[in-house]
Amino acid sequence: MSIDAPAVLGEPIPRLEGRQKVTGEALYAYEYRADEVLYAWPVQSTIVTGRILRLHTDVVLAMTGVVEVLTHLNAPKLADGDDGELLVLQSDRVAYRGQVVALVLATSIDTAREAAAALDVDYQNDGLDVELSAEHPKLYAPEEVNAGFATDSEQGYVDAAFATAAFTTDEVYTTPALFNNPMEPHATLAAFDGERLDVRDSSQGTSSVQQTLSTMFGLDPANVRVRSEHVGGGFGSKGSPRPNVILAVMAARVTGRPVKIAYTRQMMFALAGYRTPTISHVRLAANADGRLTAISHQSYTQTSTIQEFAEQVAEPSRHLYAAPNRLMTHRLAALDVPTPRWMRAPGEAPGVYALESAMDDLATVSGIDPVELRIANEPDVDPESGTAFSSRNLVGCLRRGAELFGWAERDPRLGIRRDGRFLVGTGVAAGMYPAMTSASGARVRALPGGRYELGVNATDIGQGARTVMAQIAADALGVPVSAISVDLADSTLPKGPVAGGSSGTASWGWAVTKACERLRSELAAGAPVPPEGYEVEVETSVDVDAMAPLARFAFGAHFVEARVDLDSGEVTMPRMLGVFAAGRILNARTARSQFLGGMTMGLSMALHERGELDAVLGDYANHDLATYHVAANADVRDLRVEWLEEEDRQLAPMGGKGIGEIGIVGTAAAVASAVRHATGVKVRDLPIQPDRLIGQLPPRFL
Repeated sequence: MSIDAPAVLGEPIPRLEGRQKVTGEALYAYEYRADEVLYAWPVQSTIVTGRILRLHTDVVLAMTGVVEVLTHLNAPKLADGDDGELLVLQSDRVAYRGQVVALVLATSIDTAREAAAALDVDYQNDGLDVELSAEHPKLYAPEEVNAGFATDSEQGYVDAAFATAAFTTDEVYTTPALFNNPMEPHATLAAFDGERLDVRDSSQGTSSVQQTLSTMFGLDPANVRVRSEHVGGGFGSKGSPRPNVILAVMAARVTGRPVKIAYTRQMMFALAGYRTPTISHVRLAANADGRLTAISHQSYTQTSTIQEFAEQVAEPSRHLYAAPNRLMTHRLAALDVPTPRWMRAPGEAPGVYALESAMDDLATVSGIDPVELRIANEPDVDPESGTAFSSRNLVGCLRRGAELFGWAERDPRLGIRRDGRFLVGTGVAAGMYPAMTSASGARVRALPGGRYELGVNATDIGQGARTVMAQIAADALGVPVSAISVDLADSTLPKGPVAGGSSGTASWGWAVTKACERLRSELAAGAPVPPEGYEVEVETSVDVDAMAPLARFAFGAHFVEARVDLDSGEVTMPRMLGVFAAGRILNARTARSQFLGGMTMGLSMALHERGELDAVLGDYANHDLATYHVAANADVRDLRVEWLEEEDRQLAPMGGKGIGEIGIVGTAAAVASAVRHATGVKVRDLPIQPDRLIGQLPPRFL
């Protein structure tokens, strides 16, 4: 396949920057050089709540190479940027263990680290409240949950439906605190030149960082430039500015010198965000045919005392299945913990885990095949709003997945299939994720000789945005990808949204398509191309505002096989299959990578990942990759992805939907379903680890 082929949308074109990345030529935020740079090292609180009584900075300032120590006593005052986590070094109050209480600046990173460790801090310790429960006295109903969704919604009469149902389930499902852990830690290089600020930041969106810095430091946005040319992953944790960028800019302003900061892996567990623990009480009622008559999903999550973050855990249960009686609620407790943040499929990943686990429970008590049970509850319109779906092909995903996986050969009985010392089972779960778009800008310039320069403030965090934007531009212009050069992730470009919510490609791509089509039209009408080029710049706010009121989602179905070791209780997945309906696939290579990445992350959520809370110290004890385990190659041998042929132009003109998050949604429930089928033991509190199984296996297996 030639990279110069005119028909480029959908083609598996390799990443344009791939060679740069594998050879080390691509530079990440911390790797840029600056003259007379200072290195910043945060000092973190060792208490959970209380006050700083004294910081013994004199000893540290006397150390060779230490230039300054910033504390709440000498740090610049910040304007409120509508995020309490960013108001660093603004008071003597401590809100959680690990909060930044000082910042050491030195001429070398080793000196900064040594000096930070040497800084003694005296505290007044006020105690702690860090454990979430569904009966916590601080629980309250937020005004709304993330993304502007309603806190509660109710239709019909749930309790009455339960009283007359043929089959019911009533269970609680929990997920622990989960941590994003991208390969590249949060890092920033900040430098002032007079009133002009230049920032290299590991971020998922430079426009939002620019706006936040302008607000909090009282700067003209035109004087603030933020660039994130290469970002080594984010998974949501870099979707909004984090304290690292505020600290770097603060230090650069105070010292007048460029400042670098990078979190250690351990720091990231307190300062980079995490997925809140979730508690979901899910009740389902169905008639004798398995059709749902009631769905109730009541969720409980945590936030911090300095910033509200209300994860939309029950939101997906409003849309996935039809039922005339429905209740969805969210309750939140403000605890003495760091503020949770976005993590791949926030709300949907834990929420669909709970709902799909409940569907597995319902299939078990009713004796209805799990695939057929889901198909029987397919809605004609969105159950929450009553509006039509722009496209919905969940049934197609389930049918195709069942065919590819060999589902028809499955013995539905639990704990039957044994292979030596292993119990073997199979499971299924559905998945869905909102298909969203927002206003974006883009510009394109035609140059003499048939070349084009594309400028779009997309951020490539590993998902392949740079490559796909070039493909979209080439398709709209009718030229090969090799004719396009791409400039992205720079706040001087037309404003664009963050790489998050699986909405980036739809948002940026719409603007790119519009700009390129306009340029092509004007050139066809005879517009000349001068030596400096002919440029078109557009934005899509009017287009986005005019979108029809439709329910827009991507869908998927997960099928997994589990093997449970009777000696150790270990669970492995010999094979996993994901089938997705996500509109037109714009690059088959990067899309497959995204789906596989999401599925792997869902497997990791199911089997390994768990923040182990030390309720005495008020911190997560396993705050490194030696003790916080993630999935590895040995966990699954055969990962397979397929997508259905689909095109949905009700979201964006390219016909595709976002795919970054749909792969994780439902995976954990499918794993739990397979483990139950293998053993007869249903684990409802993730992760599914050996101790959850060994003590519960029937005697005939032991």
